[in-house]
Amino acid sequence: MAIPREATQRKLDKRAIASNTVKPDQPYTIADRLEEQARDYPERPFLHYGEQTLSYAEVNARANQVAHAVLRLGLAPGDCVALLMENRPDFFIVWFGLNKAGLVCGFINTQLGGGLLANALEATQAKAVIVGEEVLASLENEELRASKVMVGLPLCLWRDAENPAAATLRERCPVDLSDLSAWAAGKPRSNPNRHLRDHWVGESTALLICTSGTTGLPKAARTSHMRWLNVGDVQVASMETGPEDVFYCFLPLYHGAAAMSLGSTALRGASSIVIRRKFSVHAFWQDVRRYRITVCQYIGEICRYLLNQPPQDDDRDHSLRILVGAGLTAEVWTRFVERFGIEHVFEGWGATESNCNLLNVDNRVGSCGRVPYWEKTNLRLVRYDLARDEHPRDADGRLIPCEADEVGEAIGFIVDHPEIAGGRFEGYTSATATEQKILRNVFQQGDAWWRSGDLFRFDEDGYFWFIDRIGDTFRWKSENVATTEVAETLADFPGLESINIYGVKVPRHEGRAGMAAVVMQPGKAFDAQAFYALTASRLPSYAAPLFVRVATAADMTTTFKLRKQDLQRQGYDPANFADPLFVRDAQNATYSPYSLEALARLGLTPFAPGV
Repeated sequence: MAIPREATQRKLDKRAIASNTVKPDQPYTIADRLEEQARDYPERPFLHYGEQTLSYAEVNARANQVAHAVLRLGLAPGDCVALLMENRPDFFIVWFGLNKAGLVCGFINTQLGGGLLANALEATQAKAVIVGEEVLASLENEELRASKVMVGLPLCLWRDAENPAAATLRERCPVDLSDLSAWAAGKPRSNPNRHLRDHWVGESTALLICTSGTTGLPKAARTSHMRWLNVGDVQVASMETGPEDVFYCFLPLYHGAAAMSLGSTALRGASSIVIRRKFSVHAFWQDVRRYRITVCQYIGEICRYLLNQPPQDDDRDHSLRILVGAGLTAEVWTRFVERFGIEHVFEGWGATESNCNLLNVDNRVGSCGRVPYWEKTNLRLVRYDLARDEHPRDADGRLIPCEADEVGEAIGFIVDHPEIAGGRFEGYTSATATEQKILRNVFQQGDAWWRSGDLFRFDEDGYFWFIDRIGDTFRWKSENVATTEVAETLADFPGLESINIYGVKVPRHEGRAGMAAVVMQPGKAFDAQAFYALTASRLPSYAAPLFVRVATAADMTTTFKLRKQDLQRQGYDPANFADPLFVRDAQNATYSPYSLEALARLGLTPFAPGV
């Protein structure tokens, strides 16, 4: 049954109102909200971790100790302190403590090392670093320690009772490594003086969150107190969560999805958060039942991993009622809801730095949101020419809005008004990187729009459907091929664990040929003939992968996004990897093992880097 546009818009209007709860010039911060919740709900559980439960009052008190302790570092108000720590309660405690002390917290990916870690620290412009004992080894890297960013940079240790570092490791680290956790343990538990953050208002930067770096070196995105807090207000208004809800946090907290969407929503609703260091497919339902989890944030392949587990009699015996996140295909969505009985899926789209977003408030399977009326949103979809890698313009030199079922890039009008919080683009610490994400003179002279780099289409009812990232979609045989759509089409191949579709360059051919990196479930073998039959029955010939690489594990970011760049560089040259490689063989209706003869049948030549 079709949902009237007016009904959807009423829900979106609630979100719009909530997005302006904290105003740009309002002297209100993340620390203020934490102190309010600790005052109003002192005994309510806030953080669960293993056998440990910390109340709102206890988290606030421990954050206060951090705030009192960091004052001895001699930092100026508004300075950034980088935080390098795995998921655990201390991540929230240290971060909140820094904000209470009037300092910006810079989240650093714990998987980085060497030059990449140095780059992230430089991007945050950190004046000090707090490093969890569990990732202390990352500081041993000679490339990192020789970098200019480390010169004179104070380093503080935060102990981890579960993963204590060997004394020899601590001795090998820089001589100025100070034990901040020991300092904090002896500090007052009372709220620090509010004057420490008098320099802050809603639009002031609270966090620096590094992007995933899937298309280059990470950039540090600015996140204001206003933006972080209003995300929580918006999500509570959308999902109607509250004090009885329990959120499940297993995505890395250094990423915007967990730290902002989940963290802010839970704090706003006085809800609880169950923290797990890393996602575990085997512990997922155990945790849900143990802690009575009601809300789970997902991303990427999480739901597919859970579906790949053998069905159990108690699959519907749980408390989980809401899924919220991004990247859930229609096929997995339908199967997941039917098997586990989830009440509502809030599939959405956005980015750490985006000034616009979508959220499917209608439970429309496969869609990431709806725009009932264009005049109610700052989001637009504009035509994009993949072959020329540019936006077509009309006779007046303006970009062209997409019609229904046209594929285009999502952009967001940049709002710059002293009383409006929503629609702002807060940018990065790099002015150059910020400007690269802005389109100017789009529909009229002087306007400015944020570029998403994401391709969508919308149907005649206004529902949006994610297509691909610009750069992932490729052209072959003069046809555009969306990697996401191909992957979704083939995702139910029997025994498949994951599939990553990408384009590879072929000598003496325009565009890029399709290639699939597949990972099979344990005990399952790749059936080349069956895979060919599936591609032939579901895909036009130009979209069917010409090459299949059977990998042992998927190459993913820590936020479960499939990487493509390294795979593209390796191409279809078996000298670049040990994985079995197959070539599409239409003559024999199968994928044949790679050989020069198999290539010749396709009229192709061996892979050549850089061609």
